[in-house]
Amino acid sequence: MKKVLIWTIGIFLMLFVVATIGGSFYMLDYSLSPRADRSDTAACFKKLFRRYPETRPWIDSLRRQHALRDTFLTMPSGERHHALYIWNGSNKTALVLHGWRNCSVDILFIARIYDQEIGGYNVVIPDFHAHGLSEGDMIQMGWLDRKDMLHWLSEFQTDTMVVHGISMGGATTMMMSAEPLPERVKDIHFIDDCGYTSVWDEFAGELKNQFGLPEFPLMYTSSLLCRLRYGWSFQEASAISEVSKSPHPMLFIHGNKDTFVPTEMVYRLYDAKPSDKSLWIADDAIHAQAYKMHKSEYVEHIRQAVSTVAHP
Repeated sequence: MKKVLIWTIGIFLMLFVVATIGGSFYMLDYSLSPRADRSDTAACFKKLFRRYPETRPWIDSLRRQHALRDTFLTMPSGERHHALYIWNGSNKTALVLHGWRNCSVDILFIARIYDQEIGGYNVVIPDFHAHGLSEGDMIQMGWLDRKDMLHWLSEFQTDTMVVHGISMGGATTMMMSAEPLPERVKDIHFIDDCGYTSVWDEFAGELKNQFGLPEFPLMYTSSLLCRLRYGWSFQEASAISEVSKSPHPMLFIHGNKDTFVPTEMVYRLYDAKPSDKSLWIADDAIHAQAYKMHKSEYVEHIRQAVSTVAHP
């Protein structure tokens, strides 16, 4: 009887270990694998025009003037990354950052704010690592991307700059905000629209919501696997940790009906930011829909945020 019990426990533990390892690989691939059609920019433009029809005449006008350009940079890693670039010959530039499994085309509706609604800005819209036309095999959830985005910022630096990101781009924006900036940049503002507090918090929430599973053991084993395979962990990829060290002005935007990146996250992020901060909660907006539901108000909050001279 004792041997049977020992064998039963041993088999159970073995199955538990095998299931946990298999689940960790699945979770990592599920979360970090890029879209198979990520380079289909024509489909992205169709989706953009369907969701934001006001962008079509603007894009057509930019194309006639040859003002919407493709540009490529080689990152410090050696990978070749892509961005869309709108040149206005200005000393002000907006770096606009897209979300998880999106691309630069998807977020042109935000670029339009800086080119048309507020006006006077050059706009750089990068494709993240493993997104759009940029090289890369696995999504980095903003953590390693913050270095790539700083490279774009450095290459296109002007006296005045804005970094504006949505969702994963918002988290990247906050992760960038504590990093040293080029000396030429004298006035910079950061705008986070529905970014998460950390990769750990976001993945743990989705693990519970989609699969009904607790953090232990999959979050721990998947994070360890991510470190072994890709060089970073879920714990260290923390926007809230970085924003607590940020000396630069920041506007936080979040929809009050966001469940994908729960609204409660933005209150923790706002509280963690030491100073030079403002917060707008968009009524009835789900994830990444604050602009779509409140266009005039969204633009006005941006206008107010970037009109104040930053003094880091």
